[in-house]
Amino acid sequence: MPSAPPPGSLSPVPPGEPKLNAFQYAWRSPWVRLLVFLLGFYLLYRFSQLTLSVIVVFTVAFLIAYLANPLLNWLERGRVKRGLGVFFVLLLFIGLLTLAGALFVTVAGQFVQLFQKLPAQIDNLNNLLTGAVNWLSERGVPGLTDAQTRINEAVREWVSNIGDNLAPMLQNALNSTGTIFSRLVSIGGVLGQVVLILLLSVYLMLDYNRVNASLLRAFPRPWQPKVLEVSDLVGTAVGGYVRGQLLIATFIGIVVWLGLTIIGIPSAAAIGFLAGAFNIVPYLGPIVGATPALLLALTLPNAPLKMLLVVVVFVVANQIEGNFLSPYILSRTTDLHPVTVLLAILVGVALMGFAGALLAVPAVALGKLLLEKYYYPSRVYTQGP
Repeated sequence: MPSAPPPGSLSPVPPGEPKLNAFQYAWRSPWVRLLVFLLGFYLLYRFSQLTLSVIVVFTVAFLIAYLANPLLNWLERGRVKRGLGVFFVLLLFIGLLTLAGALFVTVAGQFVQLFQKLPAQIDNLNNLLTGAVNWLSERGVPGLTDAQTRINEAVREWVSNIGDNLAPMLQNALNSTGTIFSRLVSIGGVLGQVVLILLLSVYLMLDYNRVNASLLRAFPRPWQPKVLEVSDLVGTAVGGYVRGQLLIATFIGIVVWLGLTIIGIPSAAAIGFLAGAFNIVPYLGPIVGATPALLLALTLPNAPLKMLLVVVVFVVANQIEGNFLSPYILSRTTDLHPVTVLLAILVGVALMGFAGALLAVPAVALGKLLLEKYYYPSRVYTQGP
């Protein structure tokens, strides 16, 4: 009878099984595999930190190509070559960037003049408060004189602080064009990243299908059908949401621009652009756009009426968006309750700031689609753990 191997020694390989080398034998240990996976995740995390700017540039370029691909496909069906379609999209994108820069300079200049004039315009508000106090005093409401004095002092201090702090900042930003330009053209500056994003997006738009096929081949072949399925869900949630919000933002910008132009508010086009651009984050556009519009209306004749009309314009635009456009355009992509959208934005702001606010709603929409696709039909959900 053969004796058993002494304790601690390797057991002999059974007949018929291939011999294992040292690496294969060590890999059979779950602790070795765990350590290797943890080391791999750590190296991947460090690599992503070191190349974060490159990842952001590629992601933005791929997003531009992804959003432009339906337009390019539509142009191709109209017998427009893809290269010519990419050229049209590039011109459109450069035009939007130029328009955004021009409107920013316009609205910044208006704000500098506004904050310089606000302390002198505070008398309009004082007259309004005096009229309201006299009207209430005639009807026997006591203690209004001290309240008016305190309100006037608080408003004067607030306006003075705005004029002393924000106006010099905007003036310096407009005057220091040489410094800004030198930073933009520096290696790794904003202008260099924008040019790199445009170049990458052009190549991605030209070879969009080939790039997607190459990305798919990075996954093991048995995983590829599931990857395609998940990518379709991402396209429905994220792509549909972004395209829908761009349409809604365009509508909000046009409505605010036309409404403020009819009222006679200065820089109506710039304020409309701000309202539309920030409306990509739900509920943020009306707040950002209404604030400068109300401040500009304060400096005009009949300021109370102008300010009331400004509020009416933004309320009408917001009601049309919330009751008609958003349910119609976004119902197939997000279909999220307004409370869910608001909570998602608040959590995104708390985690990542403005970028989190941008990503929160599409991330929640994607999570909802994944739950409906995989979790709700599963046995874990239908039968319990």
